[in-house]
Amino acid sequence: MNIKPIRTNIDYKIAMARISELTEGDPDSLPDSQFDELEILTTLTDAYENIHHKIDMPDPVEAIKFRMEQQGLQDEDLTSILGQRSRVSEILNKKRRLSLTMIRKLNKQLNIPFDSLLNEYALVK
Repeated sequence: MNIKPIRTNIDYKIAMARISELTEGDPDSLPDSQFDELEILTTLTDAYENIHHKIDMPDPVEAIKFRMEQQGLQDEDLTSILGQRSRVSEILNKKRRLSLTMIRKLNKQLNIPFDSLLNEYALVK
């Protein structure tokens, strides 16, 4: 086992290729040394990705629109969560902010994570 820190994109690609090799078969059949190697490499690649390939959380409105698309919902389907149709339109067009009550309902009824719903976003004027 020759493991070193992942400092460059080339190091990352090499580590990912090795992870791919190690996971081709049944992971339960790996010898302990290879399983340890796999665990170390996944930890290192995860750390590298968190620094160099970080994916930012979407703003709340984009998170809502994404969930609507996933579930085939239309604007009017949100009236039970956000209020009257004009309010839904204002929120989806970023002309009005979400209230705490709306955030709670979106989390509970559409299962949108609080982390996404609580992000700051600019309103359109």
